[in-house]
Amino acid sequence: MKTKITTLFILLCTLSIFAQNNINGKIVDAQNAPLPFANIVLLKIGAEAKPNGTVSDENGTFFFDKIASGKYKIEISMLGFETYKISEFNLDVNKTFNITLKEETQTLNEVVVKSKRPVIKQTAEKLIVDLEKSEMINTNLQDVMRKIPGVLVTNNGISIAGNSGVRILINGKTTEYMDVETLLRDFPADNIAKVEVVEQPGAEYEASGSGAIINIILKKNVKLGTYGSVNSWVGEDQGFEWGSGFSIASYKNKLNWQLSTGYSQPTWREDLFLIRTVGEETYNQATREPYDPDNFRFGGSLDYYINDNHSIGIGGQINTRDSDRIASSETIISDENTRNTLFSENSFDRQRTTFNINPYYEYKTDTDKLLIDFNYIDFVNDNTNILSDVTGSTIDFIDRKYIQDGTYNIKTYRADYTKTISDNFKLSAGTRFADVNTDNDLQAFSERNNNFTEDENESSRFVIDETILAFYGKVNAKLGKWSFSGGLRYEDSNTDGTSTFIKDDETITEVQKRPIQKLFPSASISRKLTDVLGASVSYSYRIQRPSYSSLNSFQQFLDPFSASEGNPTLRPAFTNNYQFNLTFDGQPFFTIGYSETDDAISQVISQTNSSAQIRQQETNIDELYNWNFRFFAPVNFAKGLDGYTGIIVNNNNFGATILDNDNLGESFKINLSKWNLIWFIQASYQLPWDINLEVSGNYGTGALEGQIEVDWLAELDFSFGKKFLDDKLKVNLGFNKMLNRGFVGNIDYGNGSAWVESNGSRQNVQLRLVYSFGSKFGKKKSRRNTNRDEQNRINDSN
Repeated sequence: MKTKITTLFILLCTLSIFAQNNINGKIVDAQNAPLPFANIVLLKIGAEAKPNGTVSDENGTFFFDKIASGKYKIEISMLGFETYKISEFNLDVNKTFNITLKEETQTLNEVVVKSKRPVIKQTAEKLIVDLEKSEMINTNLQDVMRKIPGVLVTNNGISIAGNSGVRILINGKTTEYMDVETLLRDFPADNIAKVEVVEQPGAEYEASGSGAIINIILKKNVKLGTYGSVNSWVGEDQGFEWGSGFSIASYKNKLNWQLSTGYSQPTWREDLFLIRTVGEETYNQATREPYDPDNFRFGGSLDYYINDNHSIGIGGQINTRDSDRIASSETIISDENTRNTLFSENSFDRQRTTFNINPYYEYKTDTDKLLIDFNYIDFVNDNTNILSDVTGSTIDFIDRKYIQDGTYNIKTYRADYTKTISDNFKLSAGTRFADVNTDNDLQAFSERNNNFTEDENESSRFVIDETILAFYGKVNAKLGKWSFSGGLRYEDSNTDGTSTFIKDDETITEVQKRPIQKLFPSASISRKLTDVLGASVSYSYRIQRPSYSSLNSFQQFLDPFSASEGNPTLRPAFTNNYQFNLTFDGQPFFTIGYSETDDAISQVISQTNSSAQIRQQETNIDELYNWNFRFFAPVNFAKGLDGYTGIIVNNNNFGATILDNDNLGESFKINLSKWNLIWFIQASYQLPWDINLEVSGNYGTGALEGQIEVDWLAELDFSFGKKFLDDKLKVNLGFNKMLNRGFVGNIDYGNGSAWVESNGSRQNVQLRLVYSFGSKFGKKKSRRNTNRDEQNRINDSN
């Protein structure tokens, strides 16, 4: 009997030692908003030297599995919040802890230590860059973008994994800035809470687009009382440039309001050099186009929190952009015996105005969230340009004039609902309806007897009526170390394009109808392999609808020998995207991506030998697919040094059929493939006197941009930043484009080739100052995402 009792006792002790349990929970703030990136440390009593740690995910949840029975304690910490401690407890069954963190209060002598870098976390669906708990000396959006691993900011715009078709959203809606350069320069970094790089958009996003989405989430209700900032900058690029802005916000009791305004006059230049052969002649073309637009913006929002569950609000803004500029061109036409020159100028006068208003209603509890949103956009774009020859030409040219007035009216209605069943299971569903009306009228003129006379055969009107109805459903689930997200989106769109023009003295009306009904699936699955290593795979199916301007059959001369032309027969493109990610401690480490597009829309350049003309037209091409491999690593091998470096390996494949304009019915086949490598680095270093040095640069062995094979490229930027007046004043001196080798390569026309260089002004220097005033700590409210996907398809230039 004694032996049996001893055996039973030993068995029970053994089971207690090897028994394994789970610990999970959720971390929120005082307003019940989830807190991602909180640090959770699990300590076993008596073995504190071997802690077990994890980080809360974007929903504020955390999980420890296969924890042996015993006595434990937990510590939860997060920058800007008081550390929360759970005293000793027995773990003999699964435990759940839901914790509310309190924000730190600051006294006059208190020092709050914050990170110099943003908090970065890679999930299966997106890369999240949290700026709210960092103390970076950012002054504009360009500074922020350069700190995101794998995002390249170059003279030609923003690219991710070799794909430049990046869409920029602000709070889930398309930015009013149509020009990326101005957006990067003028948008203040102090207004940004997070940046999400979404390479595999889920069902809640519109299915439009073929490249990544960069969603900029603005700060909202983050401080009690009244607060704001004033910013100003001056610089030198193509000439003197400057800008200034002001923002103020207040949160008191149930009412929150915000106002912001700004004005800027940036300068830059775009150069295009082209050498091509037409028969026995060589055409050497050079175009220089300086920019100095006047940009003005004014916006505001009003939010009223009826109670803890209900809130209403309205936001609105107006943006104007006036751009007067002259592009100067010189074309030298030569053969073995002759040499002629044509000088020309293309003067532009463009006025653009965007008005937007956005009311909403939101219902929110611990488990349910409903958002009803309406968005109205009125966009007006008026443009007059005159293409004329200049004294000194040895070739005759008939001057041309174009007047194009465009209006865009976009109304979107949206409802989104989320149901949180548990910390490990969430359902989402929603619907969206968009109603779009555009009207573009082009009048073309030719000079006759020193007067411009309208060419009715080249003038036309183009009207679009479009509706898009969408429904979606999505599920998010977790089980142990596994996480799953899957969704399905249905879109039913009807686009009617009506062209009215005169041909042979007869008015002709043509209508193109494009009905599309399509399902768009998306899914991702991830698993935590070890305490620090994670893996995920994801898939998305998307559509790229033609921009409204590309469907317009208008033809406009850019210079005497090149013109752009619309394509009313364009079809939508459909892309399958696949991606595999490895993460180390939640940070991006290694990525493999593959995308393949059917009926891809690409800018195709063709040459007509009989007239020596070059035509640019968006066309559905035969083949477009991409492989990309990305490796990332931190740069922190020295004290005071912090940043990222990595390489991106791309394989792009392009296949197109180009019509032979000299022989009707015949065409040329182009098939191009190119491997290239891009190395990039972004790092900051703390210099003496608390001066922060930021350096970003990249070098690429080349690229394939459509039918253009690009040679090596490189860029280098750096800046110095410092804070004054108890950190209220931020000063930044930036040196951009110090090394800037842009677009140099060869164009394959099918019936010939050309050497091309597309570059911009170099050595940009800017001094920026940002002064912040008002309260420094306070409440945090939820943020809404609204959408303006159709506005992105306006595709307007400067």
